[in-house]
Amino acid sequence: MITLVRRAAALCVLGAALAACGTSGSAPAPRPASGAPSAAPAKPAPSRPPTLAPGPAGLTPVFEHGPRTAGKTIALTFDADMTADQGPRAASGERFDNPGLISTLRRLEVPATVFMTGRWAEEYPDEARSIGRDPRFEIANHSYSHYAYTDDCYGLPTVSRDRMRSDLERAYTAFRKAGVPDAMPYFRFPGGCYDRAALKELTAAGVTTVQWDVVSGDAFATDADAVAREVLDGAKPGSVVVMHCTRSAAPVTEQAIRTIVPALRERGYRFVKVSELIGAANGRA
Repeated sequence: MITLVRRAAALCVLGAALAACGTSGSAPAPRPASGAPSAAPAKPAPSRPPTLAPGPAGLTPVFEHGPRTAGKTIALTFDADMTADQGPRAASGERFDNPGLISTLRRLEVPATVFMTGRWAEEYPDEARSIGRDPRFEIANHSYSHYAYTDDCYGLPTVSRDRMRSDLERAYTAFRKAGVPDAMPYFRFPGGCYDRAALKELTAAGVTTVQWDVVSGDAFATDADAVAREVLDGAKPGSVVVMHCTRSAAPVTEQAIRTIVPALRERGYRFVKVSELIGAANGRA
């Protein structure tokens, strides 16, 4: 009997970390060698999208294409255009979206960057949210109103200098309201028109301006083969291709994509988002 008591006492010593001796057969959790209490591993901080350093005199930087020697990568970009005064046209049935194009990009497994106006996101919030939450795509800023930031830009209405930054920021607000979680810090000027004054006005916004080096010519085009030829003839490693995601203004883009994508893949190109090209330009990819 004394032997049994001694054995029980020994077990209690070994299980001193337990709430009561003999109530559990589990051994106490090992402590770290340092004696500090164990803790859950820290989550890595989310990485920030790559951007370019400010340009000369601290102006908003301008990106046109990625490195030519970093492999055969190419970025397809699509402008989702809708100006602030086109609501009545949308209400009458004109379509400024292109869900067939987005479906084709998904089917072909092509990543892409969509430069979206805030007004477009307001008109098509479900589509904006769907694109923005799909990891294959990224949404970037194309202004709220699609009004030009310079005079004499393809007949577009203009934004005054003192409203340029608020117009840009209003687009980000529209994206958030539509449910887009992480719009990129990239901005494309409406019509691609900018000058030194516009770059200066947007400096405090911390965005990288994204232009292009390949013009698809899909705006108002009716010949999909001609659009495809423009892209295929102009494509180079690191190229940024500008196209449109608007059925009424670019009705053959989806058809052209069905030719462009397999042809470029046959040449050895890999499709990437603009963020990857900017990262490569920074030596981050």
